[in-house]
Order: sequence, then C-alpha cells, then structure tokens
Amino acid sequence: MPPAHTGAPVIPGASTPSSPAPEPHSPGRPGYRRMSFALFAAGLATFALLYSTQALLPAVSADFGVTAGQASWTVSAATGALALFVLPLSALSERFGRTRMMTCSMVVAVGIGLLVPFAPNLEWLVVLRAVQGAAIAGIPASAMAYLAEEVRPQALVGAIGLFVAGNSIGGMSGRLVTGWAAQLWGWRAGLAAVALMALGCAVVFLALLPRARFFRPASLNPHAVGRTVAGHLRDPLLLRLYGIGALFMTVFGAVYTVIGYRLVDEPFSLGQGVIGSVFLIYLVGTVSSAAAGKLVARTGRRGALYLAVTTTALGLLLSLADSLVLVVLGLVLITAGFFAGHAVASAAVSRTAKTGRAQASALYQSAYYLGSSAGGTLGALAYHEAGWAATVGIALLAVLGVVSITLYGTHAARAERRMPASAAGAR
Repeated sequence: MPPAHTGAPVIPGASTPSSPAPEPHSPGRPGYRRMSFALFAAGLATFALLYSTQALLPAVSADFGVTAGQASWTVSAATGALALFVLPLSALSERFGRTRMMTCSMVVAVGIGLLVPFAPNLEWLVVLRAVQGAAIAGIPASAMAYLAEEVRPQALVGAIGLFVAGNSIGGMSGRLVTGWAAQLWGWRAGLAAVALMALGCAVVFLALLPRARFFRPASLNPHAVGRTVAGHLRDPLLLRLYGIGALFMTVFGAVYTVIGYRLVDEPFSLGQGVIGSVFLIYLVGTVSSAAAGKLVARTGRRGALYLAVTTTALGLLLSLADSLVLVVLGLVLITAGFFAGHAVASAAVSRTAKTGRAQASALYQSAYYLGSSAGGTLGALAYHEAGWAATVGIALLAVLGVVSITLYGTHAARAERRMPASAAGAR
C-alpha cells in the first residue's frame, strides 16, 4: 500500500527529516570507531611494509656480502621514494578522493610486498623496495587529509594519534615477525610473513573505512597545485613543523637502522629473533602517540615538543652504555619521545593548513621520510666508520635542530604577542 500523501510541498534540493546533514566523526560514535580501526590497520600495514627489511639488515649483509651502508639502502630506497612521490599522489587525491588513493596505494604496496622475498640480488631488492615506497606514498598524506576533513577539530589530534599508533604497532609487529621468521627460515621468509600480515590489514581497511562525506574534488591543475605548495612553503609555522618532522625522523631512522648491527655484535651477540623482539618497544610509541592530544592540552604544542626532545636526548645518552638493560631503556625513551613529537607536529600541520590540506600533509610526509632516509644512511655510515657513538652523535645533532626550531618558534610567538594589533594585521 503506498504511503499517504501529507500534502506538504517538496522543495528540490532541500534536506528532509529522513536525510539530515552529515556530521563530522567524533569519539563515541560508531563511524568514528570504524574509521579509527580502518586507519589503524592502514598505519600498521604502512610501517610494517615500509621498514620490513630494517630488522633483517645484518642477515641481508651476510647473505649478499655487503656492508651496513649498502644494505641500509633497502630501507632508504623505500623511504626516499615515498618522500618523492607523496606530493604528486596527494595532488591526485585532491581530484580522485582520499579513500580511492589510499585503497589503490594499499593494494599495490601489498602486491609488491609479495614479490620482494624473491629478489635475486641486492640491486633488485633495492629496486622493488623503491617501487613499494612509491606505492605507500599515497597512504599517509591522504589519511591525514581525510581525518582533517571527516573528524571534528577537537578530536583531530586524538584521531591522528591513533593513526600514528597504528604506525608504531606496524613497525613493532613487522620487525618482530621478520626477526623470528628470519631466525627460523631465513630473511626471505621474514619478508614473506610481513607481506601476508599487511594483506590481512588491507582487508580490514577496505572492509571498515567509512566513505568520505566532506571531500570536494578539485581540478588537476598543476599551476594551482604549485601555487598551493608555494603558499605552504611560505608559511613560517608550516616550515618549522616540516623541519621538526624531518629531524625527529632522522633520529629514529639512524637509531633503528643501526641498532640491529649493534646488538648482533659484541658485547651483546644477540640472535636475529631476539633482536626482532627488541622492537616490542614500539608499544611505547603507541601509548605516547595516542596520548599526544592530552599532552598538548596540558602543556601546549611547544611544551609537548620540548618534553619529547628531552626524552629522546636522554634515551640517546643511555643507549651509549654497554649494558643491555640501559640500551633497552634508552630505546624506550627514544621511541616515546619520537612518536609523541611526530603526533604533535603532524596534527599541527593539519590544523594550520586551511586549504590544500593534502599538499600540506604531503610536504610534511616528504620532509619526514627524507629525514628517515638521511638518518638511516648517515647512521649506518657513521656506525661503519666509528661505531655506535658516532650514530648517536648524528642523532643528537638532529635533536639539537628540533630544539633550535622550537625555541625560535617560541621567540616568534612571543614577539608577535608583543606586536601592536595594527602591525600584526599588516604582517
């Protein structure tokens, strides 16, 4: 039986009680939970794949007969390619959508991951890892832009913190799985295991991710993209945040690229599986990144960054000891400080950019992963030449850079507050 006609006029384009305007996701709602689980899975797969060879570098060096610096290119090629491709892929996401870009990137990255274990030599391994890094590039910047558009501003730091927490779990579980699989069956089996784990994450991501409700496609105009990028690069705050992300990741890349070599050497002489288990420390990063929102609320953005760099520096100094307990404690502090600082800086980028958020996030990701490539390569070369102390020296220089940028930001903010209103407006 057809429904009774109410007699009320129907105005084309007007919303009706049965189709209310969509609201941004917020904590406690089902859509927010689905989105959080989906992007957590994406973050897990991203870091697990991106750094899948990092815990295996000593085994790769031994199998192919290469140095630590040469083997480190299996990590640096992936992160470097990601840094190069994240900006153009973020521009494509402005036209074709965040969810479509993340989906395509995930499928290609996992597919390449299933091929990586069959690389016949170091050169092919580096090439495949570079292609995989380029594919992964479509995920992080698009995810940040997706969250900035779909989540209430008050919940944005927490939502990005959960995505970053997925990164930390991915980094930990990927290294743990590869380490034990490599000890039992060889490093190729380790890479195959992490690829299968990423495949499971991709299925979860595709099944749970809510559709984008606030995305508005933009035209693919290279000149417009160039203007947007140039505008972001002229923003002093964004530039400082990009520098902070790059330097934090220089520390992290140097430490975690080289730590396997240090632990397999004297005086520790640990096995590959035990070294992989050391990456359980990433769980600390899960906690610190997820708590970044509360930390910012209590201390402010710059206060949170000061706390993060202090924690990281203390961890680096502790790691110089020849005691395994102190080295592990140092890694705990480095990991906590890094993930907290990264979550604070990346969330600040999303909140600062009012337009072209994907490009703003892409520039941050580009700087971040260039820092990872630089840290991994420089840290490995330093270790090869002068040991762990030289690697720590590289990392401490990067920490000093973060402190300098943050102090400059504090000084600039104070100067702007003292500036008369008319002069501030002119500026």
